[in-house]
Amino acid sequence: MDSADWIGSIGVFLILLAYFLNVRGTLNHKDISFILLNLIGAVLACLASILLDYLPFIILEGAWFLVSLYALLTFKKVAAK
Repeated sequence: MDSADWIGSIGVFLILLAYFLNVRGTLNHKDISFILLNLIGAVLACLASILLDYLPFIILEGAWFLVSLYALLTFKKVAAK
């Protein structure tokens, strides 16, 4: 496995971990841990897709990152109130 494979594998693992913990009821989709697992996972998976030059997954993971970033910014605004 090269570095792109490792980076992508860790990113996908984090996204799937967040999903599994949510389905199991351990993490709520509004928990900061859930948001950060998705955000970091999406960044790593997107980076791996860039390194592999695979546009469909660059778009997918870039969108996943933007949605996670929106959730993080929304979380910060709610927490500040």
